[in-house]
Amino acid sequence: MAEKRLKSWGNNRSGQLGDGTWTDFRTTATTVLGLTSDEVVKIAAGGRGATAGHGLALLTDRTVQSWGANGSGQLGDGSVFSHNAPGQVVNLANAADVAAGGTHSLALLADQTVVAWGQNNYGQLGNGTNMDSSVPVRVEGLNKVIAIAAGLSHSLALREDGTVWAWGHNTNGQLGDGTSASRNVASRVSELTGVTLIAAGADHNLALVGGPGNGGVVMAWGHNATGQLGDDSTTSRYTPVKTQDAWSGDVSHIAAGCHHSLAVTGPDNTLRAWGKNTSGQLGDGTTEQRNTPVSVTGLTGVQQVAGGREHTTALLSDNTVRSWGANSSGQLGNGTTTDSSTPVTTLTGLTGVDKIATATSSDFGFAN
Repeated sequence: MAEKRLKSWGNNRSGQLGDGTWTDFRTTATTVLGLTSDEVVKIAAGGRGATAGHGLALLTDRTVQSWGANGSGQLGDGSVFSHNAPGQVVNLANAADVAAGGTHSLALLADQTVVAWGQNNYGQLGNGTNMDSSVPVRVEGLNKVIAIAAGLSHSLALREDGTVWAWGHNTNGQLGDGTSASRNVASRVSELTGVTLIAAGADHNLALVGGPGNGGVVMAWGHNATGQLGDDSTTSRYTPVKTQDAWSGDVSHIAAGCHHSLAVTGPDNTLRAWGKNTSGQLGDGTTEQRNTPVSVTGLTGVQQVAGGREHTTALLSDNTVRSWGANSSGQLGNGTTTDSSTPVTTLTGLTGVDKIATATSSDFGFAN
């Protein structure tokens, strides 16, 4: 049996596909160098704009590999030079999870604290300064963390008590503390308890309160110019609001793209989407903005979903991958550069997949 490898596709101008080249883009999957599927525990994709991006992989030995754009030190290797193949994040052991933002990165450690590296102009590293760091630094004042998420220039952490904490850029209320003041240390998101999952878009966030068998209410806050909060408005919110429940059944998974949002719902694991839709990234067969959730056409058995800059990728229960939305850089992975407003099969020989990731603010993706 051939050895399973980590795969990538889409834009590659920063080496973010990790295949050892600087080829502009790939419309079908290429192989990330040096990483076998068996050793990769978690993958994450970050980026700022269509062309810049970076990747992270958490390995079974609890180290982290990184590759791609590195102008702000987001690869964590002590340099600011981009790399087109994976290399190890320095001074980092006992990692339990990773998240990638626009030009910064996060790792949750086994002791339930958080470290960060990369750009820090808005305080997104959470270490009490606004100085970039090309090596991991400790996020101040956070413990008992069980999940992390990274937006374009802000960061989130979910603590085991069900509260959510945020730091970094806050012009659109993405820190959820009732203000528009950016913060370089973590502050609590107002009025949120009982949270089980978190997700970060470019400048907005989602939180699942409860879960399957327990309501599964989606809360949202931050930027809302394209309806990405799902509350039937285009008004940005500085504290969490409830996404309108246009589905039946519980929510089991949430994800955020750059300016759109996603939820897996119900006993059949169908998918709902809302927000910006100029490239068909909501998958409802239109390019019409939606301020409340709509059904993605023809998808059931969704196990994971990930939102990109203007595209979406879903992993189904048969371990195959579907994508839809913008495709100018091959980010749908179906061998074309044609946009699609409904799901298409990622025609890259991708079978047996158990993990996916796309860059919230860039145009590429990974499957493992």
